[in-house]
Amino acid sequence: MPAGPVFDRELVISARRPRLFFIRSLYVTALLLLVCTAWLVITGTQVVRTVGDMARFGSILFTVLAPLQLALMAFFSAFSAAAAVAQEKDRRTLLLLLMTRMGNHELVLGKLLASLLNVLVMIVAALPLFTILLLFGGVSIEQVLRVFLVTLAVALASGSVGSTIALWREKTFQSLALTALAIILWIGFWEAAYALGSSGLTDREVLRQTAAACSPVRAILTAARPDVAQTGAIGILGGIGPFLLIAVGVILSLNAVAILFVRRWNPSREVRRQSRDDNQQREEVAEDEAARSAHVDSRERQTASEAIATRHPWDNPVLWREMCTWAYGRKVVFIRIVYALLVVATAVLLWGMQSGDAQAAAEATRTAIPAVAQPLVPFFMVSLVILNALAVTSITGERDGQALDLLLATDLKPKEIVFGKLLGVMYVAKETIIAPLIIAMILWLLGGISTENYITVTIGLLVMDLFVAVLGIHTGMTYANSRSAIGVSLGTVFFLFLGVATCILMMISFSGSFQAQLAPFLALILGGGVGLYVSLGAKNPSAAIGLASLLVPFATFYAITSFLLQHHLAAFLVTIVAYGFTTAALLIPAIYEFDVEMGRTSGGE
Repeated sequence: MPAGPVFDRELVISARRPRLFFIRSLYVTALLLLVCTAWLVITGTQVVRTVGDMARFGSILFTVLAPLQLALMAFFSAFSAAAAVAQEKDRRTLLLLLMTRMGNHELVLGKLLASLLNVLVMIVAALPLFTILLLFGGVSIEQVLRVFLVTLAVALASGSVGSTIALWREKTFQSLALTALAIILWIGFWEAAYALGSSGLTDREVLRQTAAACSPVRAILTAARPDVAQTGAIGILGGIGPFLLIAVGVILSLNAVAILFVRRWNPSREVRRQSRDDNQQREEVAEDEAARSAHVDSRERQTASEAIATRHPWDNPVLWREMCTWAYGRKVVFIRIVYALLVVATAVLLWGMQSGDAQAAAEATRTAIPAVAQPLVPFFMVSLVILNALAVTSITGERDGQALDLLLATDLKPKEIVFGKLLGVMYVAKETIIAPLIIAMILWLLGGISTENYITVTIGLLVMDLFVAVLGIHTGMTYANSRSAIGVSLGTVFFLFLGVATCILMMISFSGSFQAQLAPFLALILGGGVGLYVSLGAKNPSAAIGLASLLVPFATFYAITSFLLQHHLAAFLVTIVAYGFTTAALLIPAIYEFDVEMGRTSGGE
């Protein structure tokens, strides 16, 4: 095939793996469960009498599912492509691929399409489910096709971003963090430009149209609107045509850059420098051995010089390595710079919202979701994603680099290794912990939130930071395959965020009676609990993890309803208790069952 032998191999092997069929079946089942939940919500709180009521239900449900699928496919594509390339680098198998007769285009395109195979299968599998919505009315086949064209274009563009960044960067954490920042900045920049262009001034119409053509969010909302449909193929794509052209240009440009520079980027300077250092060290060892065998004074002088150059680690060498060395590469500084730009952009946006007229602010506070939460939620999410990515790669990087076997051969205690990694991860990613707290403090000083809300937000952020860090370490130790560990860890974080967002959107869209919606969401809550247990506790069963997996979805649902009913303290207490218990449930087995889980000893011993 034109994609090359890498994609051919993945295409043949994936068809033999049950995982390919399980993932697409699980995805379609989850979407079907959302459809059934939405139907139970509307029939339990409203009376459906006419065909128009059915059509309105189908139209609203379609506008809920389309952005949800776009968000899932965008992030899954980006992280799947980045993790696939990063795993090849960590295992040093990318160097073997570069030594083959494959061309650059076969390597880049083959690895990209192979990593996106599961995502593409999920998109195709969801198409019949979306066509079922046509039976409700209010949705046309043209809308479905436009939505899937936009979703496919965003998935390929996001995958190209992740693949290109992973080929450019050396460390797995660098690839994942920069990919997350690139996707968030892509969406956030054009959404801010669209909001600025929609301020009502005629001279900003060009800015609004440009942002609508470049923003994936605007493209999916345009594709889901029924008033865009016209006769003819050109008329059908009229609303999303500019975005599709820009997306194709982004895909071609990124892959062209990757094809052109893949052999310049790999092997990287760090690998070359390490190879030279290893060769130099071998030569010095050989010279030292010769000197020692020749004269005793040479050995004494060499020992003295080595003693001067030696760096003495702390009592916990794991923590010392994380805090005092460039364990994740020197390019972490570049990630901090990009993240600082995101912090500044969020602060400027919040300042603009707070300096607006009082009438608009009062109108925003009367809505179910405060206006200040719109820029804060994506910012908090990307901060937690970066922290979680660093935590999981701190373990998977050791395993892929075959350094974990050496670590397990030492006399370090399990708590020294686990807490060393945990504290080291939080130190390296300290910006993602401190910056959200500073943003919340500034918002409180400007009067955007009350003192009670500031305290609850601060404590809640610290609890969630600890949760995602422990989650990353737990999944990194549980799954031997790096891609599986990264996928489960980041997938759990996205499931929690997107699940909460979807539930809020469904509650607001279909009914205002939040107290009576537990029964319709019961199947969704139980399904989420089972999924969490399978992901977190199936390989290492634990009664505490099982209880936490069932507790978190119920607690999250209660926190959502309490938040929408303006009961902020109840939502805060439930969230702290639920996620605090889940953190302990993941951390305690990681310490006390570390030897068995990591293979240091057997279960019988």
